[in-house]
Amino acid sequence: MIVGMMTDLFVDLDYSSAAYQSLKLQDAEVRLFPNFFSANESDHFFNMLLAEIDWCQEEMKMYGRIHKLPRLMAWYGDSAHNLQYEFSGIRKNAIKWSEDLLQIKKRIQPHIDTKINSVLLNLYRDEKDGVAWHSDDEPELGRAPTIASISFGQEREFQLKHKKISNLRHSMILPNGSLLIMSGSTQRHWQHQIPKRTKGMTPRINLTFRTVMRMRS
Repeated sequence: MIVGMMTDLFVDLDYSSAAYQSLKLQDAEVRLFPNFFSANESDHFFNMLLAEIDWCQEEMKMYGRIHKLPRLMAWYGDSAHNLQYEFSGIRKNAIKWSEDLLQIKKRIQPHIDTKINSVLLNLYRDEKDGVAWHSDDEPELGRAPTIASISFGQEREFQLKHKKISNLRHSMILPNGSLLIMSGSTQRHWQHQIPKRTKGMTPRINLTFRTVMRMRS
């Protein structure tokens, strides 16, 4: 099993004046910018997004029963292009970008190689909220999607596991104001999750910026 030791798994680099760490993981391209936003910026965006985003709790059907997802969600983007996104049987229409979301998008766009046209937001209210193992590999994202993930608020553990090699796993903490970029073949070969916890935790907002390549019929 891979454990989260910086000295073994990360290579410190400099990327367009923002320091980042590149994970040395097989079949993956993952970069972590631990302090992409300052503490003041992070607190500002957290408070603004918490108040202004049109949060909702989605439901999904499993084993014949309806379950509420353990987090609140929203999807924003280029609404002029009638963007839709489907995941876990849930189809969402993009809400028009807010000014704060546009500011955040502008900051991260130079660090990724595709043009962002949407963002999926998750609000983890406390330790009882999380997201189960999954890959961001929906057909409309293309074969090798770039996912740019911003974290504001409570730091949470982010876990990865290889889909075919059972002992290839990695765990790390995503701090307030961090940017995690997953690209290349990462979604094809790896899954990730935010596990629930037993100790008390305050809210965390996560934004995963992405590019929708094509629509489902």
